Amino acid sequence: MSYRFFSTSVENLRREGERRARLAAVAAPLASRERTGRPVSPLRRRLGRDFFTPAGQPATVPSPPSAGVIAYSRLAFGPRPGEIDAFNALAGTDPARLQAWVDQQLDPASLDDSHIDNRIAASGFTTLGKTVTQLWTEHAIAQDIPWDEVIRPLRETELVTFLRAIYSRRQLFEVMVDFWHNHFNVYAHEWPFAPMWVHSDRDAIRAHAFGNFRQMIEAVARTPAMLHYLDNAENSFEDANENYARELLELHGLGAEHYFGNIPQGAVPRDAQNRPRGFVEDDVVAAARCLTGWTVSDRSWDPEIGNSGEFLYYDPWHDHDPKHLLGIDLPGNQAPMKDGHDLFDLIAGHPGTARHVAGKIARRLLGDVPPASVVDAAAAVFAAQISAPDQLAQVIRTIVLSPEFLQTWGDKVKRPFEIAVGAFRATTGDIPFLRGDDATNWFYWEYYQTGQPLFGWHPPNGYPDFKSAWNTTAPRVMSWRLANMLIQVNDGENEYFEFLSQMPPDVRSAEAIVTFWTERMLGRPTPPSEHTKLVEFMAQGHNPSFDLPLDTDEGTQIRLRALIALILQSPSFLWR
Repeated sequence: MSYRFFSTSVENLRREGERRARLAAVAAPLASRERTGRPVSPLRRRLGRDFFTPAGQPATVPSPPSAGVIAYSRLAFGPRPGEIDAFNALAGTDPARLQAWVDQQLDPASLDDSHIDNRIAASGFTTLGKTVTQLWTEHAIAQDIPWDEVIRPLRETELVTFLRAIYSRRQLFEVMVDFWHNHFNVYAHEWPFAPMWVHSDRDAIRAHAFGNFRQMIEAVARTPAMLHYLDNAENSFEDANENYARELLELHGLGAEHYFGNIPQGAVPRDAQNRPRGFVEDDVVAAARCLTGWTVSDRSWDPEIGNSGEFLYYDPWHDHDPKHLLGIDLPGNQAPMKDGHDLFDLIAGHPGTARHVAGKIARRLLGDVPPASVVDAAAAVFAAQISAPDQLAQVIRTIVLSPEFLQTWGDKVKRPFEIAVGAFRATTGDIPFLRGDDATNWFYWEYYQTGQPLFGWHPPNGYPDFKSAWNTTAPRVMSWRLANMLIQVNDGENEYFEFLSQMPPDVRSAEAIVTFWTERMLGRPTPPSEHTKLVEFMAQGHNPSFDLPLDTDEGTQIRLRALIALILQSPSFLWR
């Protein structure tokens, strides 16, 4: 069964519409047989019809699996072979195992990642260690360089992001890096964002992913990518630009749920400590005024501003008049950058920010509608640890060690990035992830069709983080195409995923094959309804207890590859 077989089948399903597309994970072989005129058994039709319910929703959500499966599904990008066993060996009970594993993950420096560090070092990347000025002068403003060189920092950041997510032992750290990139979203696929993207990822997001939120929001605010993306680079007292200030309040800080509209600042309801419960339009204007003069040294024609590409506070552009913000009066003529520092202090210390940020982290790591008790506890830690260097790590710990964490399952589904990375981890598949490599380019072509290109969301709110946004036709069908690409043999020669050597020689019946691969890829058995359908698919009407000619018959090997792709699109693989 070739790649063409699979891809043509899926394209046909797309044309047939949503009814057939939702069945793509199991109906592709069925559709192809229909086209070739071969008989399709009632068993195959039932397999395609019943694996999913309408709109791609799993028919039922089983009880929560073991702590190891939950941890590797929600706090990591899925288990690699042996990791669930290692998790279970950490302690005698699931809560104790989870705590021991989280302790390790929240201390990433204690986890030996030399294998991925060595691979990255050997990959020939040239931009990951460059300074801001080097990125700016060598990729953003250099004369007569091809576009491929302009965007090299972005492309290399994408490649190294995949490498780390797939192979790093610091899985929770990589999950949170992905989270923070969405929280502080910048569309990076244009000039001047792409040439500077190494700096944003390395110095703003990764440097603070487990650290202090107050430090993080200022680090992000000072990146050339964010300054240009939301126009604060052009913010001056003569023409205050509110774009970044608005998103700082509505998305990065207090959240839109604490927006009270265009009412007077004094009319905002107060909490028990007499603090305004949220912000209004006048607060947005005041925040923009606080950040006037926060710009980028990117003007070769202006010697006062310069052209280094670095963050620049340009005092002649700053609004030095008094300001009133979030219930606090800021005096006029403060020291350079003091208005901006006060703004970030007020936002980071506001209880609305604590609840908004804690709620978003809980939504990512627990469920679409996390229990109020968990959010309350995490927000309280956020507020109490406002100055702690590991504030965010403490918030994460509070969420994932709550009793509710191990009681919740199936309230999230994997997004395409998690599907792609999880597929590599589950199968131990590999491609070079190198610029100019054919296999890498092929992977990118398929992955970009899934709807979640890295750093590719245009508006500032980041990719959606609700199950309903991803349980739809396009991401499911295109993720199915991607799964087929990963398990196939490329041009009859190169294998991204070699399977026979991973299987014990006595695993040859359909029943044994399904049991082996589901437990190996998922860390657990599948529910009986899924298991039965997968066995029926592999057996093709034969006795599922009889050995199949897996070692000698190419057709059986092709069917096994198709089975593995089906597992990668099964409800059990997609649940988080």
